[in-house]
Amino acid sequence: MDQTLLNIAPAAVSDVPLTAADVRAAAERIAGKVVRTPTEYSATLSAITGAEIYLKFENLQFTAAYKERGALNALLQLPEDRKSRGVIAASAGNHAQGLSYHGTRLGVPVTIVMPKTTPTVKVMQTESVGGKVVLEGESFDEAYAHARKLEGELGLTFVHPFDDPHVAAGQGTVGLEMLEDVPDLDTLVLPVGGGGLSSGMGTIARDINPAIRLVGVEAQLYPSMYNLLKGTNLPIGGDTLAEGIAVIAPGLMTSKVLRPLLDEFLLVSESAIESALCLLLQIEKTLVEGAGATGLAAVMNNRELFAGRKVGMVLSGGNIDTRLLANVLLRDLARSGRLARLRIGLQDRAGALFKVAKVFHEHNVNIIEVFHQRIFTHLPAKGLVTEIECEARDKQQLEALVSALRREGYEVKLVETE
Repeated sequence: MDQTLLNIAPAAVSDVPLTAADVRAAAERIAGKVVRTPTEYSATLSAITGAEIYLKFENLQFTAAYKERGALNALLQLPEDRKSRGVIAASAGNHAQGLSYHGTRLGVPVTIVMPKTTPTVKVMQTESVGGKVVLEGESFDEAYAHARKLEGELGLTFVHPFDDPHVAAGQGTVGLEMLEDVPDLDTLVLPVGGGGLSSGMGTIARDINPAIRLVGVEAQLYPSMYNLLKGTNLPIGGDTLAEGIAVIAPGLMTSKVLRPLLDEFLLVSESAIESALCLLLQIEKTLVEGAGATGLAAVMNNRELFAGRKVGMVLSGGNIDTRLLANVLLRDLARSGRLARLRIGLQDRAGALFKVAKVFHEHNVNIIEVFHQRIFTHLPAKGLVTEIECEARDKQQLEALVSALRREGYEVKLVETE
């Protein structure tokens, strides 16, 4: 892992687009209008990681994400004539809901442009909190271009999801609250997408404690800010669970703020994000989306960097599709050895499946589903392949079953989860 610090000369005060004073002013402005979420110590995660882990539960906001803070701070600073005309944004996620919710509450009309490919549930969630949704384009870039076009045609004010000092200052209040609750945190792990949350939190944290260690985390499939700050050219794109930070082009303003702030920048794989999400659900009984699990994923996969430190991380949001969640949980059970699919070669004759099932019974492994395949197999014409999905107590019990089947002369292959 590259541990090179991002050593960049500090910008002159007049050049800094975001200051700690901006974050403190935002905190006063939005106080009582967003949830002051708790920061809690996790004894179990601390024991697992070797660090003292403190979690900030931003998934407890009304719209289940920190994005409300920045959206509200931006709305509250609009002149009255702009408020009456309304605001517009391009978003298919948490920014859309946060802006719509607080805009409606304040009497500010909100228009959200989303790609036509946006899942219906996200459209419905945004409309349910008062946003007017316009579907345009096949990609976010096309939706963004249309939003900027409507901004000019209709005289609306565009509220950027991250590359705006008012928005970033609002997001920074997450860090201010964390350090008010746990003043002696010595490390913050910051999810990075466009950079709004990380630049805001980093700005206030470094002002409160100049020695605090700031670690940025990005999904391995979308290292856009990493590339910009590190000078690398890693590929960007793919289906990531951390869609909330899957940004192709990071913010210009936020990157300027982050460049002198981050002490370390880590990338986390999809499997690490999935595991962290499941761990938070199992241990903390709290649901997070992929982006909200990246902090824990980074600590779990880089324990030597965090061992013995007092680490704060943000559970940035809890909006995840239920079907996707089900897939993630089942995949985690498969990785842990509690669920498995065994591919077994059999002779196509009466009683063959019964004999195999008897071995499962002897090892107390539950059979969930059975699939027979006679055509697409390398076995002779009188052979067949059966795939058996099963449930075991743990990986050791599953391994004992596989060994027993092989001793009985069966060809057994464990179908792996990526």
